[in-house]
Amino acid sequence: MNTPVDSVQTFHGGCPHDCPDTCSMEFKVRDGRLIEVKGNPEHPMTRGGLCVKLKDYEKRHYHPDRLLYPMKRVGPKGSKQFERITWDEALDTIVNRWQGLIAEYGPQAIMPASYLGNQGLVHGLNGGDAFFNRLGATVCERTFCGEGSCTAWLLTVGPTAGVDPESFIHAKYIVIWACNSVSTNLHHWHIVKEAQKKGARVVVVDSYASRTAKEADWHIAPRPGTDGALAMAMMHVIINEGLVDQDYVDHYTVGYRELAERANTCTPAWAEKITGIPAEDIRRFAREYATTPPAAIRLGVALERSYGGSQAIRAVTCLPALIGAWRHVGGGVLQFPVWEHPYRFDVISRPDLIPEGTQVVNILQLGRALLGEIALKTPIKSLMIWNTNPVTQSPETDKIIAGLQREDLFTIVADHFISDTAAYADLVLPAAMGAEMEDMILSWGHLYLTYNTKCIEPPGEAIPNNEIFRRLAKRLGFEEDNFKWSDSECLEHYVAWDAPACEGIDLNYLREHGFARLKVGTKDDRAPHKAGNFPTPTGKCMFYVEGAKNFVAGPFRQMYEGFQPGEDLDPLPGYVPNRESADTNPALAAQYPLNIISPKSHGFLNSCYANVAEKIKGQGEQFVLINPADADMRGIQESAKVRVFNGRGAFEGEARITRDVNPGVVVATLGYWRQLNNGTVNCISAAEFGDMGHSTTFSDNLVQVELG
Repeated sequence: MNTPVDSVQTFHGGCPHDCPDTCSMEFKVRDGRLIEVKGNPEHPMTRGGLCVKLKDYEKRHYHPDRLLYPMKRVGPKGSKQFERITWDEALDTIVNRWQGLIAEYGPQAIMPASYLGNQGLVHGLNGGDAFFNRLGATVCERTFCGEGSCTAWLLTVGPTAGVDPESFIHAKYIVIWACNSVSTNLHHWHIVKEAQKKGARVVVVDSYASRTAKEADWHIAPRPGTDGALAMAMMHVIINEGLVDQDYVDHYTVGYRELAERANTCTPAWAEKITGIPAEDIRRFAREYATTPPAAIRLGVALERSYGGSQAIRAVTCLPALIGAWRHVGGGVLQFPVWEHPYRFDVISRPDLIPEGTQVVNILQLGRALLGEIALKTPIKSLMIWNTNPVTQSPETDKIIAGLQREDLFTIVADHFISDTAAYADLVLPAAMGAEMEDMILSWGHLYLTYNTKCIEPPGEAIPNNEIFRRLAKRLGFEEDNFKWSDSECLEHYVAWDAPACEGIDLNYLREHGFARLKVGTKDDRAPHKAGNFPTPTGKCMFYVEGAKNFVAGPFRQMYEGFQPGEDLDPLPGYVPNRESADTNPALAAQYPLNIISPKSHGFLNSCYANVAEKIKGQGEQFVLINPADADMRGIQESAKVRVFNGRGAFEGEARITRDVNPGVVVATLGYWRQLNNGTVNCISAAEFGDMGHSTTFSDNLVQVELG
């Protein structure tokens, strides 16, 4: 007998994954079971669509390999041999081990590690911060993504959301710079395509022919890590050919004279030698951009992923002010709209609880820290990991594994599956999934607040992340209010509901509607810097920043106050070459002559879904894109198994011979699970920081490729 349609209940949801789109969703529930997940058709930006990763999201909740009970290790680390235990045993084990370590070494022997495996305000990246700060643990500095970009952005234009992503519909010239929107920002790409159909010219700047580049009117492919030279050469053309909006520059910028002096030597001919882009194409690009208003730039996070990436972002961020693009609705540049979201990170993270002098370990250098390659005041004797999978996502993964294999390291992992990282845990804890917990999902790609309903119970004994920390806090006797709030109470405290951007919006409104647009103008009238009004110390766009200092920035910058490196920075933007290149390290390049870039996969969300057979089928087995000239030189045929390696490690993949990559460049996408493959791309990645914000250098690595 068919079940009556009215027995299906619909609840508001929000995609919790690490993606700028933060889709508003609908959970369909029958008899306490999630049966379908659809996009919310009422949302003006996400419009009822879901990406290929989320279209069968309900299946992930009921995957046969899902972790359902607390487990303890009974075999060697990495063997995935676990047996079921009770929650009381798991929590008592954690507290007893930690209290012993604190007595012997102090609380900094304990280190948390998390990232954006969940973007919820309650259960996501910062959900455990208050707990570990109260514990006095080592602070985990998390700069996987965006911190170099945010440092450059703040120095130049301050904490502004910039161009409304929906306002791109009004742009006539759109530059997507280092962002594969089709795979990683799909709902903004729909807006770009609508603008393109209305006559906008779309230019994609990316070092290989991504899905997005193939749909552009023009694809410009600089050598990896050379975007700063391209941007500076564009400045040269704009300034020397009289294409500057001098009135805007005079009234709303600082440092034009100094910027013009630097750009004067950055000729298109100079940039051609660095970027590989013909000088005439650079001139054409600059002229078109400067003379086709409104002109909008979408900055991709990938632009920061080389040693000079953040300086490149400063240069690109200066371009709109040079031509007065900010005067127009749909003109300017978009980075992270999260800057104008009224989240209270001081309440979420409680940095005031961090004891003075607490040591900091960056998660990018986790392997080095675990192996004693970084000088620490207190050695790391215990790790608790949630919302991240560093064995695939962090660089120098062979070192991370060696560290996790230490018998004296007590490791706890909260996850949905026995991931590559969880395989090395002493205890694994079953974490709840999206439809099983109440939260608000942090939105870093648009101007909407997004609510997520708890509409089903977690299976087995899985519980939400925040409940894990509540239970631990109770056992440890923590009395601060944060550790007693329900998830609903957390949401009441975690958002500045009295902020002007929240006028007419409260938690009850979100529960009813699922989302709400912040009161920061509409897509048809928002031009926040038409007359300057930049949230910088001067109120102007800062071409030149006297006394510029490096610091850890980003949407979560409050967490790191007191831990700012403070190195002096160049007061002006400019080009900074890669660390690993033929020019800067010819001996290394002779041994490893190919530059590798590792963009996100189309079918996986970081490493999420990379253990799901249907998603692997859609994405394809681990592969390496290589140019025909480089393949011929190495005797590599299409579909051959190849080995990619350097001094840090190696991985294997299937060769895909294509002109989508230029000679000297190879591409391998991120996210594949190591336990299902012979290595993954971050085996070869260096844990060196970029030029600002302790950013990553995932695109600043040289490798060699040979037949496997």
